[in-house]
Amino acid sequence: MFEPPTPLPPRYLRTPEAARQLGLSGRTLEKHRTYGTGPVYRKIGGRVVYALQDLEAWADRGAKASTSDPGVGVVLPARRPDASQSGRSGSRS
Repeated sequence: MFEPPTPLPPRYLRTPEAARQLGLSGRTLEKHRTYGTGPVYRKIGGRVVYALQDLEAWADRGAKASTSDPGVGVVLPARRPDASQSGRSGSRS
């Protein structure tokens, strides 16, 4: 009797491997993690790891068919979010 192949377990990559997978520098990926603009990650035993499927899903958010295509989502740059964009004011009351 034929049994379908068992799905492979998720593959986890450390920051340098994940950055190479995305075509980014490791430092850029670290900045994305710091600012909350990057792919989902996990902390396992004090180490940061990324699931391959999470890296692909994050990159796919920026998929476009042409320069006029609004796309399905936005991949933000690796920088601190501007207070005016987040809806918070910079003044304290």
